[in-house]
Amino acid sequence: MVHTTPHARRAPRALRTTALTAATALALSLGLTNAAATTAQPAPSPQPTQAHQAHQADQAAQAHQAAPARPGDIVKSSPTSFHPLPGQPTRTRAWHMEYRSTTAKGTPNVVSGTVIVPDDGRTGPRPLVTYAVGTVGLADMCAPSAGFPKGTTVEANLIQQLTARGWAVAVTDYEGLGTPGEHTYTVGRAEGQAVLDAARAAQRLPGAVQAGVTEDSPVGIMGYSQGGQASGWAAELHGTYAPELKVRGTAAGGVPADLLGVADFNNGNVGAGLILMAAVGQDAAFPELDLAKYLNGKGRHYVGFMKKNCVAIDAVAGAFKRISDVTVKNPLDEADWQRRLRESDLGTRKPDAPVFLYHGTLDELIPYGVGKRLRADWCARGTDVRWAPLPLAEHVIGAVAGAVPAANWLADRFAGKPANGNCG
Repeated sequence: MVHTTPHARRAPRALRTTALTAATALALSLGLTNAAATTAQPAPSPQPTQAHQAHQADQAAQAHQAAPARPGDIVKSSPTSFHPLPGQPTRTRAWHMEYRSTTAKGTPNVVSGTVIVPDDGRTGPRPLVTYAVGTVGLADMCAPSAGFPKGTTVEANLIQQLTARGWAVAVTDYEGLGTPGEHTYTVGRAEGQAVLDAARAAQRLPGAVQAGVTEDSPVGIMGYSQGGQASGWAAELHGTYAPELKVRGTAAGGVPADLLGVADFNNGNVGAGLILMAAVGQDAAFPELDLAKYLNGKGRHYVGFMKKNCVAIDAVAGAFKRISDVTVKNPLDEADWQRRLRESDLGTRKPDAPVFLYHGTLDELIPYGVGKRLRADWCARGTDVRWAPLPLAEHVIGAVAGAVPAANWLADRFAGKPANGNCG
């Protein structure tokens, strides 16, 4: 059963068609999903001329070049294209960028990503969604920005539904996907900072500024699965790491809020390959963990294979393996590994803006109980949480069923409507 809402049932036919196309693609690749409905935007106030916007963008770029480097500053950018499917046109403009961010250890790094803006002539402040994709893989070729021009990034169909609402979207590739170094997969702090800094970078990109992405833009955070973890971390870090962003809310689904719990659940099951991928990501962020000393020959083979391929292949290759099949000793039994994995737990800090949290009750990769616990932890800290269980939904169906309600919820936040959380 796919959970729907009145908003979803009223979605225009064209958007429903695109949503069904996306759902098929996502289900085939173990990726995440799509659907959306248009939502009325508030009437725009008088906007500056395009020439004035361009002048402001040039001034901002010159100021940024003269100032010390900051997270969110753009290192380089170039025009690219955004295609949800191969050859499918969209009325958008897009830029590939490399921007400054921060590692989990607090040191500066450079992350790549993409900014996509509707080509609709609008120049005044428009909503900006900083979007975190679900698991794509460990190789650079898996990065969202690598697939957008070719129409092969699975979640591009969902992103298209956001741009169809008139919103700009910034999509991080995360640390180590598309830039030197290895992908720090499942390292929450690094992911959350990359998500926030993608929004900052979008607001400093001259072409996007001309198209209405400004420091006055209301910001939404959105993601599912790994993207749900990244979005949750961005929500928790916003007040201390990027308080100048006008974050109106976060929509996060299928969130792996407890990595040790998720690993135990998947050991020997269909999602077992994700455990080894996560170990590689943690080792990339914290080399002192020394994953190599725990791997046997089979484990070394799988790690080498996973670093060269994307999630659809990696997940199948690792399915139903046990940790004991690929190690001489289980690293997750060691105190240093447990400490680092616990550092990526969510629910220990209060997000300072409302949250829409959704989870499939039959999720076979990230247990429903993990989502329920995150909801309880955030509610206990006073967060305004709208909890949305998705009856009978497994992981991919959860992404499909939750996408439209999540986007509609963000639209209400951009419109200034009350969040109406249900913690009580």
